[in-house]
Amino acid sequence: MPISSAPYTRKYAHTKTRGAETNVTCGFCGRLVPRYKTFVKYRGFRITDPGILKSVDPMYVSVYSQKVYACPSCARHRGIIKPGKSIRKKHHHTMARPMG
Repeated sequence: MPISSAPYTRKYAHTKTRGAETNVTCGFCGRLVPRYKTFVKYRGFRITDPGILKSVDPMYVSVYSQKVYACPSCARHRGIIKPGKSIRKKHHHTMARPMG
């Protein structure tokens, strides 16, 4: 049993029948990574101030969102993925305690 596991779950099985994987570039470091290993982050510009939204006509406000792929190392560094605790720490309270 591994001491620690990833804080996320992978629900993808990379098999031989899938063929060649599509590679995408990381939006932060530019590394070429297989798409199934990346994490999706949406970047964009959004006006959240209600005063500005009332004063500006919504027809002239350009709100865009850009889909950015992050490689696993950039996702960990930028906080897209939170580091998980080790299995030993998670199950520390379930260990058998000495009776006495």
